[in-house]
Amino acid sequence: MMKHVLSIAGTDPSGGAGASADCKTFCAHGCYALNVITAVVSQNTQGVRGYMDVTPELIASQLDAVFEDIDVDAVKIGMVSVPETIRIIADKLRQYDAPVTVVDPVMVATSGHRLLAPEAEKTLTEVLLPLADVLTPNIPEAEVLTGQPIETLAQMKKAAQDIAAMGPQAVLVKGGHRTADATDILYSRGEFYYFEGQRVNSTSTHGTGCSLSSAIAANLANGLALPEAVREAKFFVYEGIRHAEPIGKGHGPIHHFYSLYKKAGLL
Repeated sequence: MMKHVLSIAGTDPSGGAGASADCKTFCAHGCYALNVITAVVSQNTQGVRGYMDVTPELIASQLDAVFEDIDVDAVKIGMVSVPETIRIIADKLRQYDAPVTVVDPVMVATSGHRLLAPEAEKTLTEVLLPLADVLTPNIPEAEVLTGQPIETLAQMKKAAQDIAAMGPQAVLVKGGHRTADATDILYSRGEFYYFEGQRVNSTSTHGTGCSLSSAIAANLANGLALPEAVREAKFFVYEGIRHAEPIGKGHGPIHHFYSLYKKAGLL
């Protein structure tokens, strides 16, 4: 039976990140995509121009509309920019006893710009992290969460342990910002798992973080164990970058449906 996976995230009119990337990823994994919008974002392959938060009341109404009608097998949470939004999402996840929850803490832009105010970062850490089955920070986000610089694999391991102590059941520290390689480190149930990655010479990297966390959620909904879900998700994003079409004038999106196009003889 097809699994139902819910995205709680902001929009992207250029179709490469946020709820767009989430829903494409769910569908590419054979899941039915549901989405609750937290913010309307004006962005494209060249950057973010602005955004407007959806009211907490409307976010709550969207969540009620989904959970009261459809069985949800996994949840992926992306952009949550204000404390009120974070609290209402946490309340609803508890109310409906949400299943597997993957949280992508969208805290730091590729440029290094902090996307959350200090009070929102505090609320995210205290309220949402303890509800996460899997948290997927990149290195800059892990540095914000721990308050420590991260350059080596040993520092990534330490950060994963420290963040896990904040409440998440598992932490995947993503190594995309590393210069030597793109190794990710998963810390789960006291064990470390390493996922080595090859770099692709491509500018089609828009929405890779959104797509990775969504692929993990879809894989978990489909019954994969966490290490395998992460491994398959990383391969999905790698292949999506490798087969990407040149879209836009900046960093274009990955090709979410490359495997289907390949089967259809279009690649």
